[in-house]
Amino acid sequence: MAQATMTTKGQITIPAEIRKALSLNAGDKVVFVTRESGEVVIFPATREVGTLKGMIEKPADPVSIDAMDEAIRARHSK
Repeated sequence: MAQATMTTKGQITIPAEIRKALSLNAGDKVVFVTRESGEVVIFPATREVGTLKGMIEKPADPVSIDAMDEAIRARHSK
């Protein structure tokens, strides 16, 4: 299991074995996804969108387009 220590500035060095497993190189970007379970997943931002399917769990209750539109309006009115 790989391990890293965070600096006082919130920075970490991704361990070499993880960089190799993710095919990361200097300058590459990564994305962190927090699942509902609290688990955090890291992956390269260079992946094709299709490979991300299923990484984020579906919400228990579907949200309607009207509810999304209302949330957007409410956010913009602040």
